[in-house]
Amino acid sequence: MKLSTLAGLERQKIEDELKEKQRLIRELKALLGDPKKIDGVLENELVEVKNKYGDERKTKVIAGPAKIISTEDLVPEEETILILTQGGYVKRVKPTEYRTQRRGGKGVIGVTTKDEDVPLEFISGSTHAGLLFFTNSGKVFETKMYEIPEGTRQSKGKSIANFLSLSADEKVTAVLAIPKEKKGEKNFVVLVTLQGIIKKVAAEDFSDVRRSGIKAINLQKGDSLYWAKVISPGEEILISTQKGQAIRFKEKDAREMGRTAQGVRAIKLKKGDEVVGMDAIPQEAKKFEVLAVSELGYGKKTSLTQYKIQHRSGSGVKTVKVTPKTGNLISAQIVWEDKEELIAISNNGQVIRTELSQIPTLSRATQGVRIMRLESGDKVASVVLL
Repeated sequence: MKLSTLAGLERQKIEDELKEKQRLIRELKALLGDPKKIDGVLENELVEVKNKYGDERKTKVIAGPAKIISTEDLVPEEETILILTQGGYVKRVKPTEYRTQRRGGKGVIGVTTKDEDVPLEFISGSTHAGLLFFTNSGKVFETKMYEIPEGTRQSKGKSIANFLSLSADEKVTAVLAIPKEKKGEKNFVVLVTLQGIIKKVAAEDFSDVRRSGIKAINLQKGDSLYWAKVISPGEEILISTQKGQAIRFKEKDAREMGRTAQGVRAIKLKKGDEVVGMDAIPQEAKKFEVLAVSELGYGKKTSLTQYKIQHRSGSGVKTVKVTPKTGNLISAQIVWEDKEELIAISNNGQVIRTELSQIPTLSRATQGVRIMRLESGDKVASVVLL
């Protein structure tokens, strides 16, 4: 190609580019001089972006000022199990950590204990539930369930002293998970001691427990606080003893008292006997049974209709036949429609989870069947229903 031809093509290219730039300049000047055209361009560009990148809104627009986000707002609300040992170690575990087994099995290792530490409490509740820790001296401390670190079946947990300001001679003997109250609902906290003393306190009296703890009950000399339950007006209470006695009475038989009161007698104990458990009977359930478990792994269910309603301070009736084969009674709990499974844990940390439907319903004066096969020298320490 001749040089003159190449020069002509290059010149034409430059002229075309110049014309395009002049056209763009005229359009931009016209745009800057007309606000309506500017609005039209912006609208077209926004529509183009929407069509290309638009999706569902990720945020929620609300009227009013933004609220402060608390730690609880960031914690998922789910069911969890809290394990507290007699030596003062505590942890949370997921309920799925324990697979369901048939009754009579040996179970699985549920908590690694330090030296000869013994599991004391096995509590099921929500991660958002408030936890009230009651001590042998009658004091109460408060924390949230989610503040207790989550562990595995085999982990030892953390010392409870990391969360509560306990004195040197003080130990936690009972833990209570407090669910969120519904508006207008009044609940009570019922406390029962080893020597059969009962005290009913308005739950709201424990709504603001300081870190150093507050007095929950004024104990008699030689007595210790061991059990606590949340109950509603109109419910009934069942208290059981290690020699196999049980008493059922209405909650109104125990009048409401202040935090520093001493309480009244719940059950008349024979010499050498002591209380081993207390449970509430909900009003909404239609069918009730009493699940009794002995320290050597025997258990049974008995219809609640076999327990007549008495006035507090009586001797009660026989709830299980205590023999050298069964050992003393260690737990008697109310079973209703919402409860489907049992988890039992032994002194050596052995755990079994079994369906309640596998445990037979028998009369009060029987010893029950084997629900957990224990190693020699081991005993059942705690039972929880799910």
